[in-house]
Amino acid sequence: MSQVTSGGLRRLVTAAASLAAVASLSGAPTAAYAGGTTETGSPGLRLAPPPVRDEDRAGGGDHLTVTVRHAGGGADGTYELYCHPGGGSHPDVGGACRTAERNTRWGRETFAPAPERSVCTMQYGGPATAHVTGTWAGRPVDATYDRSNGCQIARWNRFVPLLPDLGP
Repeated sequence: MSQVTSGGLRRLVTAAASLAAVASLSGAPTAAYAGGTTETGSPGLRLAPPPVRDEDRAGGGDHLTVTVRHAGGGADGTYELYCHPGGGSHPDVGGACRTAERNTRWGRETFAPAPERSVCTMQYGGPATAHVTGTWAGRPVDATYDRSNGCQIARWNRFVPLLPDLGP
């Protein structure tokens, strides 16, 4: 059995703390334990696999309901969207899932409203509204969209094709 020096123990504890901090960002609890060896045969730190979440089980995954009103051109309606695996009644399942994924950032709410006190251009993008509800990345979603000013139009356009493309 090999002896661990105080410097080696300090590095092991620091590595475990670092891994725990990274794991906490994922939202999934992960256990680290000392033991075994790395590929080079030196003592190493192993990660226990994260538990399987309900939304990761078969038939689970991300599910959004998108309701669009006053968009015209046949875009109005209520659409179901499933991602991971993809499916539903949305007209562009693959594009809509990719758009939601593209807008997902660690530590930020994917469907957050425009920040309060934003300086927005005074342009009007039309009467279209959208309401998105469901679950994304294991978190509940209840977001509304409109095109009442430049900030809201930009927010809407970031989610095309999850939301219909209504132009600039």
